[in-house]
Amino acid sequence: MADADTGSTTETTDRIEIYADYVCPFCYLGTRSLEQYREGRDEPLTVEWHPFDLRHGKRNPDGSIDQEVDDGKDEQYYEQARQNVRRLQEEYGVEMAHEMATDVDSFDAQVASWYVKEEHPEQWAAFDEAIYTALWQDERDIGDADVLADLAADADLPADEVRDAIADDDLRAELEDLFTEAQQKGVTGVPTFLSDGHVARGAVPPEHLERLVEGNGSGGRR
Repeated sequence: MADADTGSTTETTDRIEIYADYVCPFCYLGTRSLEQYREGRDEPLTVEWHPFDLRHGKRNPDGSIDQEVDDGKDEQYYEQARQNVRRLQEEYGVEMAHEMATDVDSFDAQVASWYVKEEHPEQWAAFDEAIYTALWQDERDIGDADVLADLAADADLPADEVRDAIADDDLRAELEDLFTEAQQKGVTGVPTFLSDGHVARGAVPPEHLERLVEGNGSGGRR
């Protein structure tokens, strides 16, 4: 999604919002589908990203993930998810270094991305893409502040600013509020796409996103 914008500097007729968590393989696949849809459009599309923490309900007060919390996802769930990832990889022509990233914590990446979106919006799209690529193509740990600082530097962003943002308690609390707000709006899983009051859930194909934006279709699959 290398040429996406945050919607803050460009006004277009069509607009789509996406709630996503970098650690979700379906979010990576969903952004590939979104890019394919955008490439087929004659007009630009405003894309507004919203962070979402899939592990929000499993976090301890210190922010660490409590792996003992039962989230209802057993091995059968993950095997089905892996099968769906493989199917969508083939359908969208996307290669991925791995199918799951259950051992990676994306909270710091989302904090860094939110900071860049707010403070350096013109460079956010490149940073967003770099985080996805680092995890799903290069198998890098996007939960590592050093990795995120490197990605920021590669995107011509001030790495020290990004590193400081990750450690900023106020910014981290702001993200927590955004996650709660998303849940209150009915977002329970990602990716979730919204356009003009209509919703598509899951890594839906480009033609589904076209109907969502241009024909106000709804629904979803995963």
